[in-house]
Amino acid sequence: MTTPALKFLFIINPGSGSNKTDWQEEIDNYFASLPHQVECFLLPEQCKPGEIKNKIRSSGADRVVATGGDGTVKLVAENILDTQIPMAILPAGSANGMATELGIPPEPQKALDVVVNGTLKKIHLVKVNKELCIHLSDIGFNAFVIKKFEDENTRGMWGYAKAAWKVLWSHSKMNVEIMMDGQYVRREAAMVVIANATQYGNKVKINPEGDLEDDLFEVVVIRKISLAEILKMRFTHSEFHPAKTELFKTSSLKINSRRKVHFQVDGEYLGKVNTIQAEIVPEALEIIMPDGE
Repeated sequence: MTTPALKFLFIINPGSGSNKTDWQEEIDNYFASLPHQVECFLLPEQCKPGEIKNKIRSSGADRVVATGGDGTVKLVAENILDTQIPMAILPAGSANGMATELGIPPEPQKALDVVVNGTLKKIHLVKVNKELCIHLSDIGFNAFVIKKFEDENTRGMWGYAKAAWKVLWSHSKMNVEIMMDGQYVRREAAMVVIANATQYGNKVKINPEGDLEDDLFEVVVIRKISLAEILKMRFTHSEFHPAKTELFKTSSLKINSRRKVHFQVDGEYLGKVNTIQAEIVPEALEIIMPDGE
């Protein structure tokens, strides 16, 4: 069956990743012999409010493709929600957590095959302190690592690992009250994750019970940062040690912390907060996945 000719709008973040791949060239080469229309929009360093939404609306695109990392995916998703246009992802960032989650191949031409021939599915998202979360948000240890990573202006997994090593010796635990769909718990924790997806871009599976198509998201309470637990999440995906890691399912959440704690959404550091409020946004985004995902 022949795919009808479509209009694709690629929103490209030229500052994402290591810049080793010329994504515009890859896109041009892929579509050279195909009947589809293609338009590329390079994100400016200072993107004005409404600029992306106006571009999406004026393009007449049948599909919009976020070309970048998780921050780019979040940015495009925020601007496409009310348009009824499906979104695809080209993994052009450093970690590419959401692309990894969806099983999108890292190789440009294979990823473009998914953009054109993939399956359309609706997934839920989570609103966290009024921010749209497509992937993972957290407070505590990892958010502090992201701050260090950004402050030191490094790239890639090695830069993240160095930032994590520094934070490991300087972070302190949080005392948090967590309210979830009528359930209340108090914990001392190193980190609390609001998990829409199952894994970080480094393939650490923080949320093995996650499902992007159900009506719940997960709250993962990391009570203690443990190398053994991290290796388990990365390589064996076996059950968590309950004294170190707990997992809860909910459709709404409120967290209160005695002191202000570091906070991030989809890899973007957003400062320190005392309170987190989150709720599910069901069937919020139609996204293009590989066949069989």
